[in-house]
Amino acid sequence: MATKETEETEELLKGQAEIWKYMLCFADSMALKCAVELHLADIINSHGSPISLSQIASSIVASDPLATPEISYLSRIMRLLVRRNIFAVHHSSDGGEPLYGLTHSSKWLLRDAELTLAPMVLAELHKWLVDPWLCFSQGVKEGGDQFQKANALDIWSFASINPQFNQLFNNAMASTSKVIMKAILSVYQDGLSSIESLTDVGGGIGGVISEIVKAFPHIKGINYDLPHVISTAPPYQGVTHIGGDMFEAIPKADAVFMKWILHDWDDKECVRILKNCKKAIPEKTGKVILVEVILKADGADPFDDTRFYFDLLMLAHTNGRERTEKEWKNILEEAGFPRYRVIALPAITSIIEAYPS
Repeated sequence: MATKETEETEELLKGQAEIWKYMLCFADSMALKCAVELHLADIINSHGSPISLSQIASSIVASDPLATPEISYLSRIMRLLVRRNIFAVHHSSDGGEPLYGLTHSSKWLLRDAELTLAPMVLAELHKWLVDPWLCFSQGVKEGGDQFQKANALDIWSFASINPQFNQLFNNAMASTSKVIMKAILSVYQDGLSSIESLTDVGGGIGGVISEIVKAFPHIKGINYDLPHVISTAPPYQGVTHIGGDMFEAIPKADAVFMKWILHDWDDKECVRILKNCKKAIPEKTGKVILVEVILKADGADPFDDTRFYFDLLMLAHTNGRERTEKEWKNILEEAGFPRYRVIALPAITSIIEAYPS
C-alpha cells in the first residue's frame, strides 16, 4: 500500500513530466510543418500504398533536383509523426525497410484534396505568425497588440503591404472555410434556403459565399472585405465582390453571414460591427448568421482543447478572443439582437443565428 510520501513523490514526478512535455510540445508543430513543406502525405498518397523512407526521399529529389535528402533526419521526424498518429508505420516480418502509410490525420495534409488543412499549417507555423506568441509575457505587462509587437504593424496593415503574407493568410482562410462550409451545409440547409440575398462580411477571396451560392443558386451572394483582399478575389458565378470597411457600413441583404470575424475584435468593436449588420438587414425578417467558436469550460468533445488554443491564437494575432455562450449573448443584446439560437456543427465552430426582433 502506497504511503502518503510515496504518492506525493509520484505526483511530483508526474508534474515534472508534464512540464517537460508542454515545454517541448512545439516539436509536434515543427514536425507537422516539415511534413507539409516536404509534401510527405502527398508523396505517400501518390504511390497508392505504404512506401519506404528511401522511396520518400527519391520523390523529394524528383520534386527538387537540388535536394540531397538526409535519411536519418527524415527517419527521426517520421518517428515522432508516427507516434502522434500523423502517419502509420508497417514493419516487415522479413526484416525489410519499414513502410510508411497515411492515417485519418495525414489525409488532412494532402495539398490537392478538396478538404485540406495544409495551407493553415503553413500559415500558422510561419515565422510571421509564430513570433507574436513569444510576446505573451510582454503583453501581460503592457497590453497591446502581440502581432504588432512582433512585426511592427497590426495583422491587417501588415497584410495590406505584404503580398506574400496576404496570399499565405488568404490561402489558409480559404482552406479552413471549405472544411467548415461542408459542416455548415450538412446541417443548416433550412437556414439558408429561405433567404434571397446574403452578404458575407469579411469573406476574404470569396470561397465561402461561392460555396453557399453553388448549393443555393437562388441566393444573390455578396462578398464583402477590405479592398486589398477583394483585389485578389477570383470571379464566381452569382457572387458580387465589394470592397469596403465593415466598421463604416455593410451592403444590404436579407441576411448577413460572418465566419470567424467577430473573434478578431474586442467586445466594443463587435457591437459596432453588429449594429452595422442590423442596419443592413430587414427589421422583421432579417438575421445575422455567425460562425464562431463557443468555449465550454467543462467541454469534452474532440475540439474543446483546440478551442482554448484558438483563444490564445486570437490573442497572438489580432488581439481578439473566443467567447462563451454567455459572452456572445451579452454582445448580441447590446447590439440590438434580443433573440438568438445556437446550432451545433460537426466542426470546431457553431452557428449562432441572431435576430433583430
